[in-house]
Amino acid sequence: MSELKITKQNFESEVLQAEVPVLLDFWAPWCGPCRMLSPVVEELAREVGDRAKIGKVNVDEEPELAAAFQVAAIPTVAVVRGGKVVSSSVGFRPKNQLAAMLEAK
Repeated sequence: MSELKITKQNFESEVLQAEVPVLLDFWAPWCGPCRMLSPVVEELAREVGDRAKIGKVNVDEEPELAAAFQVAAIPTVAVVRGGKVVSSSVGFRPKNQLAAMLEAK
């Protein structure tokens, strides 16, 4: 499965109503650490297949979503399960840490 572009228009259907955990990568094109994290998130998206969704939220295009998740710095990664945030982190994380966040209950 590839990454989804998450917007306020598809947020409810793709994230809140998802049957699987959703990892959201809050990023911006001008953010250096975000560009470092992006290939890691893409690789994770290929590996998790249908067991999870991986979504990217451009904070410049979706300020309301960034505000709803209280994103103060980017990159921020949040995992949503059953419509609730179950884990989040700020800054670059290696793939194994992101995968562990997806497994957290």
